[in-house]
Amino acid sequence: MPTIVFIEPQAPNLHIFSQVPLPRLGILILGTMMKQRGWQVEVYVEELRRIDYPTVARADLVGISTITSTAPRAYAIADRVRAMGIPVLMGGPHVTFLADEALEHADYVIRGEGERPLMAFIDAWEQGHPVTDVPNLSQRQGDRIVHNPLLPLESDLDSIPPPDFSLLRPDRLRHRPATPIPVQTSRGCPFDCSFCSVTGMFGRQYRFRSTDNIITELSRYEHSGKAVFFYDDNFTADPARAKELLHAMIEAGFTFPWTTQVRADIARDPELVALMKRAGCHTVYIGFESVNPASLTKTRKKQTVADLFRAVRVLRQHHLHIHGMFVLGFDDDNWQTVKRTIRFARKARLFSTQFLILTPLPGSELYARMVSAGRIQFHDWALYDAHHVVYQPARFSLFDLQRAHLYAHRKFYSLRSLLRKLLAGQWLGVAVTHYARKLNRMWVRRNRLYLRAVALLKPKPEARVSVDFSLNVSLER
Repeated sequence: MPTIVFIEPQAPNLHIFSQVPLPRLGILILGTMMKQRGWQVEVYVEELRRIDYPTVARADLVGISTITSTAPRAYAIADRVRAMGIPVLMGGPHVTFLADEALEHADYVIRGEGERPLMAFIDAWEQGHPVTDVPNLSQRQGDRIVHNPLLPLESDLDSIPPPDFSLLRPDRLRHRPATPIPVQTSRGCPFDCSFCSVTGMFGRQYRFRSTDNIITELSRYEHSGKAVFFYDDNFTADPARAKELLHAMIEAGFTFPWTTQVRADIARDPELVALMKRAGCHTVYIGFESVNPASLTKTRKKQTVADLFRAVRVLRQHHLHIHGMFVLGFDDDNWQTVKRTIRFARKARLFSTQFLILTPLPGSELYARMVSAGRIQFHDWALYDAHHVVYQPARFSLFDLQRAHLYAHRKFYSLRSLLRKLLAGQWLGVAVTHYARKLNRMWVRRNRLYLRAVALLKPKPEARVSVDFSLNVSLER
């Protein structure tokens, strides 16, 4: 029986979800499909399971999935596996857009959605035929690189099997029982924000699984004792479809709690919000991005500051927790907009927040613009995790934008906030705030070398705005 190993490399740095690792579904779905074909399958999600290289050495083929921040780790693994004489196939968003770079470390790259291309690759592999005509495939042919044409995006998402989570087999020491179960019910996004690479990977048209197909999968998890996290970029993209699914979940009597990502415009439909609450939703993740109208307009976010306030009001009325996600460092941002963003997050009494640094990811319009303008300052992909400044901001020095990121988290997760939640008996909020404060301190300790590097870069004079704050960041000379 042939053997294939799938690997998802570990993220290189700390982030807010470091203690709740969620495996991406790509390699799990592909592993499930290969298992159904009769192959022996091993899956290593490094956040959950250490790679056993003696097992890898017995594989016929190794597939590695990577996003931008895990690319250096993925390339190191690929080099080690190829040194064993085992062919390496890479996939994921990063290598989709930078296939030539990936082919310095891998034998093959599958660009875009991988289900049908991988099956075509394996068809040729099993029959001993050349893989030269496999769609979406990039490979070296002699001294040149050939990129085969892309297939149309999969229109029938029901044809893709649900992931077999038994393939994970997490290490006892790395396993975290409270980790939610990831479920994806749709692909694609029509909004095409300038800083996002999702549309380059999954297209601008929403594609949905059928309600029956989703309910069948969710039935598996009813007695798991775990929450479900819907991976969709916008769970309520089609309100009619979302309501149909929610009614079906209520009718099925599901009792598991769940969370998902939505846009602020969900507040325009209070009936939909009420249905989400009835169906078991307890937290929504919203990309508020900015309270600066100019930034929202120029990034094509297609939402207003008024939309943000309405979303907070309506969601709080329905007793849903809100995890707000903000991006700092747009070209129209300065210290005043950072302070306004923090005030909004605190005044809205968001349950939790992420203040992310604008990051030019390959495949996004932002990346192309930053490269063209020569504004990229760091080319180490491990820093492209939305927690490190890697480009020259317009109205900050690199170090000041990095300090703004740390300052925002410190102000939102303040000691006063912790005490207020403690006195109110909001124990989950206390735990989240304590964890976030600890994480901020740990991040500073682990990134002192990087902080020294950005502090040494020449600041832009116009970035100097007087702000009274302290980060307790000690940069020893």
